[in-house]
Amino acid sequence: MTDVSRPATSPGASPLFLREDEVRRGIELLYFGYTRLTNSIDQELVKQGLGRAHHRALYFIARQPDLTVGELLQLLAITKQSLGRVLKELQERDFILTSPGIVDRRQKLLRLTEKGARLEAELFRQLRERLSSAYVSAGQESVTGFWHVLEGLIPGSDRKMVFDLRGDNG
Repeated sequence: MTDVSRPATSPGASPLFLREDEVRRGIELLYFGYTRLTNSIDQELVKQGLGRAHHRALYFIARQPDLTVGELLQLLAITKQSLGRVLKELQERDFILTSPGIVDRRQKLLRLTEKGARLEAELFRQLRERLSSAYVSAGQESVTGFWHVLEGLIPGSDRKMVFDLRGDNG
């Protein structure tokens, strides 16, 4: 775990926080932070012969068992062809199960197998450790501000879908 007593390495935002250099700094921190966060699970994914797209699918299927392929497609915002490849690999490796929809038998409902649930839980544990450490270091007010910034990046048309993941109405 990271030393939680260390001060933030970035100075506070300038009162001119919308200037180009301030926006660029935010973009850089977002890129570097996300890369370092996901690097923490890449080794486990490689061991399984999987990539980050597989992880994102596992994550959202874990969050919403019986998610339809169409709903997952919307959450991931990737092409149908890419998702098809990812789901095929996950199913072949016994990480997910598909079953026909209850109302519409043409729908495919997605669920993690026990093996898939174990892998997703381990990946989440690693991500939780990294993110929790950063949250503790930043402090509660910063975490809330960070969430507000990230939520502001989500188009209005997608917000309900995102808020539904956490049980809110936004």
